[in-house]
Amino acid sequence: MLRPITSEKAVRLIELNNTLVFEVDRRTKKDQIKKDIEAGFNVKVDSINSLIRSNKKYVYAKLNPKNLAVDVATSLGMI
Repeated sequence: MLRPITSEKAVRLIELNNTLVFEVDRRTKKDQIKKDIEAGFNVKVDSINSLIRSNKKYVYAKLNPKNLAVDVATSLGMI
């Protein structure tokens, strides 16, 4: 399950780096997360980075330059 993060840093990453930030289940693998994002939002993901902090897993999904993260964030109501 993907939960979008709407902090100031996340919004800055959307605008500057074309990157979306999600909180996911800690046991979910990167390739499954990539498939979920690509299928759910109809975008192409270039890379996935993950961070585990306070027993939560945060995923930074860098989108292909052809797909704008601002458009996805707007459809999610983040911006």
